[in-house]
Amino acid sequence: MFVESLKCIECGREYAPNAIVYTCEACGGLLDVTYDYSRLEASQLLEIWSRRPLSVWKYQELLPADSSRKVSLGEGGTGLHRCSRLASKLGVKELYVKNEGENPTGSFKDRGMTIGVTKAVELGAKATACASTGNTSASLAAYSAKAGLPCLVIVPSGKIARGKLVQAVAHGAKVLAIKGSFDDALREVRKLCEKRGLYLLNSVNPFRLEGQKTLAYEVCEQLGRRVPDRIVLPVGNAGNISAIWKGFKELRELGITRETPKMMGVQAEGAAPFAHMILQNLDKLTPLDKPETVASAIRIGAPVNWSKAKAAVVESKGGVTVVSDEEIVDAQRELARLEGLFVEPASAASIAGLVKMLEQGVISRDETIVCVATGHGLKDPDIVVRFYEEPFEVESSRVEEVVGRVLGCG
Repeated sequence: MFVESLKCIECGREYAPNAIVYTCEACGGLLDVTYDYSRLEASQLLEIWSRRPLSVWKYQELLPADSSRKVSLGEGGTGLHRCSRLASKLGVKELYVKNEGENPTGSFKDRGMTIGVTKAVELGAKATACASTGNTSASLAAYSAKAGLPCLVIVPSGKIARGKLVQAVAHGAKVLAIKGSFDDALREVRKLCEKRGLYLLNSVNPFRLEGQKTLAYEVCEQLGRRVPDRIVLPVGNAGNISAIWKGFKELRELGITRETPKMMGVQAEGAAPFAHMILQNLDKLTPLDKPETVASAIRIGAPVNWSKAKAAVVESKGGVTVVSDEEIVDAQRELARLEGLFVEPASAASIAGLVKMLEQGVISRDETIVCVATGHGLKDPDIVVRFYEEPFEVESSRVEEVVGRVLGCG
């Protein structure tokens, strides 16, 4: 490992790389893991990486956890799918979807949890904890089970998709459903971690985000060491957009690439405090008390990583947009039926956002675009039940007649 410190992005105060600290004790700012890049040589790294399979741990030289003690379920190495039919419909030259639903528990969170839970083991943690809208709980429960660590999850009651909740329960996490929002759950779990010595693994934990940055490395490699013009992804707690941006910056810092993509964040209308901050050119985020959207994974009113995410958008010369629930469901349906990729509603927000930004002229149709699909569609099957057509119910004697009419071939 080549880690130097944990550094506050606001005041610059530094902490030891193995300190159990989530935010700056001096100013409350977010922390970033820093590395000594001068000790890393691009050609040597590329040669080492070429001998390893595509995965999060392939890039262990740029990760802050001990690979000899890794807690892994085979995360990373997800497909970068060229979506020619959808691209043709949108009039886009080159469109890809990075399908993070192919991770072990079905979402991008596994990239961060393999690092975060490995770090928990290194630090001698006795138990792990998180607040969650769903995917974080499923992932932390699975990796904690693999590590043999007890796991506590706090979720907003009635606000978590069943496909995610059952994963946490199945893996043995102790799940507390509280009356309130995700932001209330996060506030409570942070208090518990401080008082009870649990190891917090929400995205405020800087080590977790280091795993998520590996998506950038993979995209670059899967494109033949090319960098796309745009990365489009949903924004909830705002850790992923900043993590992926850091990954691309590191590739440039090391001389592996010369370019970086523009980072484009997408939020749902009922949960868009970050997007509104950027669009209104505000210095700080104003939390939203009661966020609401069908995209439960991004139903967050006070994203803790907003300052990192703002830096990612500004530094990359990117942008943000806001989409409706109807646009999200339409995009989910289009991706499933044109490309065979079934993603959860939050994932489809990236496609809905791309459609809107193309229409607005924010994104050019001759660019190379990668949309990040953060989770599998089976995470939230109730959305399909609510918004899609019902199965046809017919008498067995009329099957042939009805099929001909339905398929338009008879």
